[in-house]
Amino acid sequence: MYAVIKTGGKQYRVSPGLVLRVESLEAAEGDEVVLAEVLAMGEGESILVGAPTLSGASVKAKVKSHGRGDKVRIFKHRRRKHYAKTQGHRQNFTELEITALVRPDGTVVAQ
Repeated sequence: MYAVIKTGGKQYRVSPGLVLRVESLEAAEGDEVVLAEVLAMGEGESILVGAPTLSGASVKAKVKSHGRGDKVRIFKHRRRKHYAKTQGHRQNFTELEITALVRPDGTVVAQ
């Protein structure tokens, strides 16, 4: 069983037991988060697709940690113009462990 969810402007394919990094969420470590924007759910050959989301479906996840990603170096340069600029960026993230998927009819699929 898997689900396609949307959080932080990105889409992720998740299943119970998966650990993934998403855009930073306002939740403390150890809290349970319910992600309600489920775009699709599937199991084997059958798939449910929302328009745009499946009403009643959700994904439950546990917040494992918060952190910052690796530094991305940005270097801008204009040849022959005596211009060079260096910047860096580290994106915040939240690490989630998917604990359960809730189907639109209310049944819970756990690991």
